[in-house]
Amino acid sequence: MKLQGDRVLLRPLAESDVARIVELGADPEVERWWRGLTPEHVRAKARGGDDGVVAFAIVVDDEVAGMIQHYEETDEEFRHAGIDLFLGAPYHGRGLGTDAVHTMARHLIDDLGHHRLVIDPAAHNERAIRCYEKVGFRRVGILRRYWLDGDGVWRDGLLLDLLAGELTDRDAK
Repeated sequence: MKLQGDRVLLRPLAESDVARIVELGADPEVERWWRGLTPEHVRAKARGGDDGVVAFAIVVDDEVAGMIQHYEETDEEFRHAGIDLFLGAPYHGRGLGTDAVHTMARHLIDDLGHHRLVIDPAAHNERAIRCYEKVGFRRVGILRRYWLDGDGVWRDGLLLDLLAGELTDRDAK
């Protein structure tokens, strides 16, 4: 399934995308947040691994610019979906991440029927947090010592969520 945003196209990650995703992920500006984007890891994502994560290439002007993925909690008492993504450094600061998150959120709400979405960036990743808040995500709380950074230091994460009715209109971005 392809998902068309205003400026991005989200399409299922393919094995032919592996080298490009690894290349984008090797940039220090990306790697500081997304470690472990090895060919094997990305290839497993493209094959649909057994972890329940569904990965898409973020395509801008016919070029792979990054990756976005989602997972679903299907237990009816806690049903929701989560999103994670990165864009290569040359694509930062252009509103493309906002469009990608909005496009994926719309799919998860409208097509897959989720009433609540979550996202959990590093608490000090201000660029990502601004992006998610533009889409309508709200801060829920700090996840203390949530992820291990590249220097071996446990860092806080920020949990944000979005209820279906809070998704911003594209024109509001």
